[in-house]
Amino acid sequence: MGWNTLKVFRDRNAGLYLGGVFVSGFGNSAMSLAAGIWVKTLTGSSGLAALVSLCIWLPTFAGPVIGTVADRVRRRPLLVVTNLVLAAVMTASLAVRSQGQVWLLFAVLTLVGVGMVLTDAAETALVAAAVPNELRGDFNGLVLTAIESMKLIAPLAGAGLFTAFGGPAVALLDAVTFVLAAIVFRLIRVEEALPAARVRRAWTAETAEGARYLRRHPVLRPLVLTSGTAMMVAGVSSTATYAMLDAGLHRSPAFAGVLTSIQGFGSVVSGVAAGALMRRWPERGLSTAGLALVAIGVLARATPWLPVVLGGSLTLGLGLPFPLIAALTAVQKHTPSELLGRVAATANTLMYAPTGLALLLGTGMVAGLDYRVQLLAAGVSGLAAAAALTVPGRTTRTPAPADVRPMPATTEADAT
Repeated sequence: MGWNTLKVFRDRNAGLYLGGVFVSGFGNSAMSLAAGIWVKTLTGSSGLAALVSLCIWLPTFAGPVIGTVADRVRRRPLLVVTNLVLAAVMTASLAVRSQGQVWLLFAVLTLVGVGMVLTDAAETALVAAAVPNELRGDFNGLVLTAIESMKLIAPLAGAGLFTAFGGPAVALLDAVTFVLAAIVFRLIRVEEALPAARVRRAWTAETAEGARYLRRHPVLRPLVLTSGTAMMVAGVSSTATYAMLDAGLHRSPAFAGVLTSIQGFGSVVSGVAAGALMRRWPERGLSTAGLALVAIGVLARATPWLPVVLGGSLTLGLGLPFPLIAALTAVQKHTPSELLGRVAATANTLMYAPTGLALLLGTGMVAGLDYRVQLLAAGVSGLAAAAALTVPGRTTRTPAPADVRPMPATTEADAT
């Protein structure tokens, strides 16, 4: 099995980008937990504290519309400006000192959520231009590994910083990481083609181009849907965690931290291995295998035996990144540059938005059903979807929309 990990770190653009992911991922993960603690401390309301995650997650539904911006301008300058704007927006939360000002924190987090959707789309397009094709699978795996690693470390750091200095200190840290991310993007060297001159049309018409391309593409469509299915299965499973700990394993709620750490470790391992596996397996095979592992991990959590549950958490963590990495790499590989922002944003919406729906569904199920029924239903559904994906689909070529023109030759040399 060949490993290109060292080659990724030796590539200037890839190494810079990964450094930016570590820094910004740390700040975002720290703030996401600290913001909930901040709201709970000021208001005493668990419901309002839960709205923190919703504010960050809700803009995902507008991904196809927001992603259109990334196809109208050069991606690197867009990322620099967006991160600087997000840094300025985050500093507004420094004014939150009382219960009556909590609305300002919600507004800031919603705007940050919009910015993250935009940067995700622009980053996907920029990576396609800045990172060599042969390194992209390993690179995307390492990006996910970096994000998952920060999720294991940063929340504890954020909670500690909040305890010592309060919410404004964590917000300031997050603002600084946005500035550092802007600097990283400014240092990346890439030749970006000027956006194609197009006849101005309704925003909805341009947005629909990305969704239409994704829907008609025989390679991308199943990969994106597989990722969304895996995220939904994992989301339904996560809502049963505390019921499983209480009724099934007779453990305290704090033991959920152990399960989360084990799952995170599995995701780190699979993120590092993904690139090498993609050179051995087709994208659809890796995606299907990942969904199957997620389903098996969920089914293992339905048992009353702790070693099996721990193994299930590890298996779930191992499997979940594979569909996501396969879909992201395929989007970068199979999408024309002039559509990449919109297609990437639409794909991200279809992959990640089901998590929120799964949380709502799972919350209703755990309130009225035995947790084992919930886990069995999620696991069996995941296995059925994985089995359906083994049936070969059509491989007809999907052309780009008729009104998408080739990019002109004019480029911007960004070496300075």
